[in-house]
Amino acid sequence: MKRSLVSLSALALAAGTLTTVTFTVAATAPAYGDHCDPAEQGQNQQNQQNQRSQQDQPAQDQNQDQQNQQGQDQNQQDQQNQNQEQAPPAQDAPAQDQNQQNQQDQQGQNQDQQNQLDQPADAPLAGGSLIQASPTEPPAPDESADQQQAPAQENADNGNARRRPTQAPSQSPTDAPPTDAPNDPPAETPAPTESPAPPQDDEEAECADLGPFPEDFIDIRQVPRNFQDVRTRRGGSGGVFTSRCGTNRNGHRNSDNFIVAPGVTNGAHHIHDYVGNLSTDGFSTDQSLAAAGTTCALNDRSTYFWPVLRDRTSDANANDPDGNVGTIMQARQVSLQFRGNPVSRVSPMPRFIRMITGDAKAATNGGANALAKWTCTGFTNRITTKYPLCPRGSQLVRILDFPSCWDGQNNDSANHRTHVLFPDANGACPSGTRAIPQLRMTLVYATPRTASFALDAFPEQRHNPVTDHADFANLMPDRLMRFAVDCINRNRRC
Repeated sequence: MKRSLVSLSALALAAGTLTTVTFTVAATAPAYGDHCDPAEQGQNQQNQQNQRSQQDQPAQDQNQDQQNQQGQDQNQQDQQNQNQEQAPPAQDAPAQDQNQQNQQDQQGQNQDQQNQLDQPADAPLAGGSLIQASPTEPPAPDESADQQQAPAQENADNGNARRRPTQAPSQSPTDAPPTDAPNDPPAETPAPTESPAPPQDDEEAECADLGPFPEDFIDIRQVPRNFQDVRTRRGGSGGVFTSRCGTNRNGHRNSDNFIVAPGVTNGAHHIHDYVGNLSTDGFSTDQSLAAAGTTCALNDRSTYFWPVLRDRTSDANANDPDGNVGTIMQARQVSLQFRGNPVSRVSPMPRFIRMITGDAKAATNGGANALAKWTCTGFTNRITTKYPLCPRGSQLVRILDFPSCWDGQNNDSANHRTHVLFPDANGACPSGTRAIPQLRMTLVYATPRTASFALDAFPEQRHNPVTDHADFANLMPDRLMRFAVDCINRNRRC
C-alpha cells in the first residue's frame, strides 16, 4: 500500500513539473526578426489553432470523466439494489452485534495503517485517503468518488504525458495545506497559453506594421507565361552594350538618395546597394561624381543603385528605426545592359542625365509609376509584381527597366520623370522625344525558398514588393557613350 502511494505522488509531482516547464517555454518571446518572418505567420496561425484545441482538451476530458463516473455510480447503485433484493432475512441481534464489532475492528486497523504512514514523512502524502476503505467491504459513497477520480487521472496522464490532470485526488483531513501539496488543483495553476497571450498580440500588431505579408509571395510556377520582349523591327536597333561594374563586393551602401533627396542623410529611409561610382551619397554633385573612382570597366563613372534585399530569418539590424530588419543579401550577379529601340535607332544619352524607374512609394501612391518585375532563373517568361518563391536550383531575379525616350533638352526634371519617358507597348517613343539606349538592370540572388526575405523600403510601404525601384546617373565618358550607341545600332553585343 505504501508503494502505491509513493508512485501516485511521484506521478502527480511529475505532472506538475511538466506543467511548469510547458508554461516557461510558451512564455519565451521569439526573436525580433524571426517573429516578423512572413513564412512563420501562416504557421503561427496554425499553432494558435492547435493551442486552442489543447486548451479545450482538458475540459473535454473532465466532462468525459464525469460521464464515466456517473455511469459507474449508477452501476454500483443497481448492484446494491440487486444485493438488497437477494439478501436473506434480517439477522438476529447477536449476528448484528458481531458485524458491528467487525466493522469497528476494521476501522481501527485502517486508522493504525494511516498513522504508520504519517509518522515517517515530514508532510503527509497527497492522496492518502485512497487507502481508507477496506477491500473486504463496499466503500462509502465519498470514498467511491475518490477512487473513481484517481484512475481517471492516471488514464489521462498515460494518454498524454504533457496534459495536466483533470482533478487531483482528495486529501485526508490530516493533510498539509493545499499550497504545500505537489499536486495542487488545476484551477490554481495558470494555463500555459494565458501568460504569452499579450506578447502575441503585441507581436502581431508589430508585424502588421512591419510587413511583408504571406500574400506578398507567390510560387513562380503558379505565375502564367506572360512576358516577352518586343521584337526588333526593320529600322530598329537590336544591339546590346554591357557595362561591367561588379556586384558591390566592396560594400558601398547608404540610405541616401542624391537624386530624389539631395543634401539629406538617410533621405531614402532604406539602404541602397551601389556599383560604379565610389563616392555616391546624399551630397553627391555632378562635379564630385566626375572626380571619383569607379568599379566599372572602361572608366564608366556612372552611378547605379537600388534598394537592398534582406534575409528576414536573421535578427541583424533589429534596432533599425525604419523597420528594415535582416541580413543584407549580396547579389550573385549584376547585369547592366544598354539596349536599343525596337522601331528606331538610338541617340547618345547626355552626360549627367539622371533617371529613376519604379516607385519607392507605390504601395501608397498607387501603381501609376510602379514597374516592379520579379521572376526566377529558368522562368524569365513569367513576371510577377510579388516576391517569387523559386524552386530548388533556381534563383530570384529582379528586372529594372529604365525609361528611354529623352526630351532632348533636360538632364533632370522636378519629378525626375518627365524629361525621359517610356516607349509605348510597341517600342515607339512619344512625340517630341528621341530614343536613347535603354538601361536594364538584372539582379540575381540566392534567396530562401520560403517567404523569408524582403526589400528595404520606406516604413509606411511595409516592404511591399511592388515598391522595387532603381536610380541611375550617367557619367560615361563621351567616347564610351558613342561606342555603346554604335554597338547598339549595329545590332552587336559589346
